[in-house]
Amino acid sequence: MNNNAKKYFDNLKGKKVAFVGMGVANVPCAEFLAKYGVEVYACDRRDKDYIGNDICNRLEQLGVNFSLGDSYLDILPEMDLVFRSHGILPFQNKWIGECIERGQTVTTEMEVFFKLCPSKIIAVTGSNGKTTTTTLISEMLKKQGYKVYLGGNIGKALMPELETITENDIAVVELSSFQLLTMGNLVNSPDIAVITNIECTHQDHHISLDEYVDAKRNILIYQNSNCKTVLNADCDYSIGNRVYHDMRYDVRGKLYQFSIKHKVCNGCYMNEKGEIIFNDSNNKETFVMNKDDIVIPGDHNIENYCTAISAIWGMVDIDNIVSVARSFGGVEHRIEFIREYNGVKYYNDSIATSPSRVISGLRAFGRKINVIMGGSDKGNDMSEMVPDILKYVKILILNGDTADKIYDAVTANKDCLSSGIEIIRVKTLEEATNIALEKSTDGDIVSLCPACPAFDQFKTFEYRGRRFKELVNGFGE
Repeated sequence: MNNNAKKYFDNLKGKKVAFVGMGVANVPCAEFLAKYGVEVYACDRRDKDYIGNDICNRLEQLGVNFSLGDSYLDILPEMDLVFRSHGILPFQNKWIGECIERGQTVTTEMEVFFKLCPSKIIAVTGSNGKTTTTTLISEMLKKQGYKVYLGGNIGKALMPELETITENDIAVVELSSFQLLTMGNLVNSPDIAVITNIECTHQDHHISLDEYVDAKRNILIYQNSNCKTVLNADCDYSIGNRVYHDMRYDVRGKLYQFSIKHKVCNGCYMNEKGEIIFNDSNNKETFVMNKDDIVIPGDHNIENYCTAISAIWGMVDIDNIVSVARSFGGVEHRIEFIREYNGVKYYNDSIATSPSRVISGLRAFGRKINVIMGGSDKGNDMSEMVPDILKYVKILILNGDTADKIYDAVTANKDCLSSGIEIIRVKTLEEATNIALEKSTDGDIVSLCPACPAFDQFKTFEYRGRRFKELVNGFGE
């Protein structure tokens, strides 16, 4: 452990530290601090059954104290330090302000990691594509021989990794708008910052579109002239109400861009022949590979590769980039192939929680498919995906809280009747999967492509995706 991190954690010994929200980030961090000798309190409105009895038993054996149920926040005035879950946003939870008024520090595991990490940090955010891009960057760097620490919003806490990470390693971090919202200039900025794209989303959690965009902007505005920023040349970063929202004007270091539509200077793009090219700041072009070298389907994944290549250019040999492209089968829940059963191929695209992700997921196959869609409502406009649904969907099976909302959006389109689409509404994912099995025939493709979060039936989209895989893998048993 580096000296700064050791000093920080040593200073926590003898103090009371609370973790509010026992999810995928706070659980391992609570374990880490408890093992380090810190007095840890696990706070959550949910009970042990929901958190997981195995998890709670493990924490209790380490001496972690629990404060659960409706009064779970009552112990906060006694705490010296409070870690909030990344999904608990400051402006919607008055207890955070109350802690600050009492002189307590409220932080997150990611803020602590950025503050204390001794290595180079490559950070990726965006409305779509950030998990695949983050993973690709990690895979390319590992193929080159670097020791890589992959984590963040991708589902792995990184604060415990401060025990082993060194200045010679590389941290590759996916960051959500929730994580970035409070990561200001007191936190080390990433050496390489990547913003895949920006669109109107998460308006059920942020107080405004401006707040959402400004949270994303935090990934780059505190960089210095030695840093690198990667932006999407095909994206309008001016989204929002203020004209200065175009992030290209916020770049402090070297700007790299990527595109699958046109040539860029100082970045990676795909030309009209389907060749992926890197063009440097001197307009010197280098052939990297053909789009057919990429085994995961869809133009959005070609875009993800152009993003990743722009980020790691000069750090990874072309041979290693191509090797990853030819072997990387994709990230779980992102057009993930499950199995073929009775001539029907089943895919898990549970991450597709917004209309734009649905559009990418449907276009990836280039033909009509059967789709399971629906979930909880995060305020998205469903109409934008309807033309692609009518073009690429043969049977649309709707379930969950948004089934009626999606149905109304699709049937309101003037081309709905002539498209020949069949729409079926059910209550649950289990019912939808059974309908897909019953209605699909030899040669069909079925994709779970929800357009919505999973909170109406599941904890997260990961739980939904894994349940779908369980159901599909259970066919014939």
